[in-house]
Amino acid sequence: MSQPAELTVGQLSARSGAAVSTLHFYEARGLIHSRRTSGNQRRYSRDTLRRVAFVRAAQRVGMPLKDIAAALAELPDGRVPTRGDWARLSATWRSALSDRIARLERLRDNLDDCIGCGCLSLDRCALANPDDFMASYGPGASRL
Repeated sequence: MSQPAELTVGQLSARSGAAVSTLHFYEARGLIHSRRTSGNQRRYSRDTLRRVAFVRAAQRVGMPLKDIAAALAELPDGRVPTRGDWARLSATWRSALSDRIARLERLRDNLDDCIGCGCLSLDRCALANPDDFMASYGPGASRL
């Protein structure tokens, strides 16, 4: 028995593990594409499974959808991402992820101080006002 050339949104959901609403969201953001039948039903090409897998893997490592969309837009002729594409893109995302990890570690390390003082003071709190470099200029509007 041959497999259908196109998938319904339900079939794509079942095969990809993504909820139908998630697929609709991806489509609204331009991450995946469908065609409409004469009855206005969505039909997805089979290669959409790989695009959905790519999007979900990139999300799992913490990449924002705008970065994922930009990566998919770089692919020639809208083709599906290959293993080589993933390797190239994940290498460029590595520094962004390292920066995010460093920020989260600083947040974690400062969390005890904030909970300990309980003040949430805007001029001293590492959570409410992280990396406040303008504090050294004193109170008030300093950038005018």
